[in-house]
Amino acid sequence: MNLEAFVLGCGGMMPLPYRHLTSVLLRREGDLFLFDGGEGTQVSLRRLNLRWKKINAIFVSHTHADHVTGLPGLLMLSSQVDRDDPLYIYGPPKIAEYIQSSRQVLDMYINYQIVVKEITEPGIVYQGEDFHVRAFPLQHTKTCVGYTLEEYERPGQFNPDRAKELGVPCGPLWSRLQNGEAVTSLDGETVLPEQVLGAPRKGRKFSYVTDTRYLPSIAEEVKNSDFLVCEGMFEKALAETAAEKKHMTAEQAATIARDGKVKKMALIHYSPRYTDSDLKLLLSEAKAIFPETILSRDRLVVPIEYED
Repeated sequence: MNLEAFVLGCGGMMPLPYRHLTSVLLRREGDLFLFDGGEGTQVSLRRLNLRWKKINAIFVSHTHADHVTGLPGLLMLSSQVDRDDPLYIYGPPKIAEYIQSSRQVLDMYINYQIVVKEITEPGIVYQGEDFHVRAFPLQHTKTCVGYTLEEYERPGQFNPDRAKELGVPCGPLWSRLQNGEAVTSLDGETVLPEQVLGAPRKGRKFSYVTDTRYLPSIAEEVKNSDFLVCEGMFEKALAETAAEKKHMTAEQAATIARDGKVKKMALIHYSPRYTDSDLKLLLSEAKAIFPETILSRDRLVVPIEYED
């Protein structure tokens, strides 16, 4: 099952000619999940040829303009492409007011159901068949949350030789065993899945953290993520500025990744003071602590693979 992260925008505060505002789309087979929707989100969706009408849910970190100004246009555009399914929007308090006021002021024509759910406490906010999305608190100048999408364990590796030994012929019965069902062998014996499957295999985990001061507790929230997208807004020489504005340095983001035993991290939400060339400094400071750091850029695509 494919799992891919698309960085639609990597900038913070204000858009630049070469850098849209923060937004990340996660595609899991046919399902699409949008994390924040800064200015320029629609442009990147079009340039990546992503089917925005298929977005299942939008997860908003907070209601500062650089994270939500791309949403009204996206909501209106979805009415032009025959959307049938409801669109779910999750975020901290004020997100419902923002969506409703945008619809009223812009006199939006919306021909599908929009369901807005405000997050008032940490925990699971979206439940899929074999995964969930969980929200956890961050500390910014207004209420802000981070998110993880975590898959459940997968069945262990199927052992065809063992199945044959137990009298289960190749065919539909093998599929049923792999799906966790008991079957009856040619000898009339019951064969259980655990007799032919190895140990359960780990699912994948994606984490999204932006607009927060450094908190050691974040490392526990994103623990064992296969891919972490984390703000690294400033260089370490501006650590005091970051703390005053309740943002993080690239070095602090790397500390979270290291302490959380993350596999790979992409920095995001750069201060507009940095040109693309300047970002090499942020990358070097982060890699000194967490070598598996990369710089996000608009329209970057990152496949998230299984461990096995």
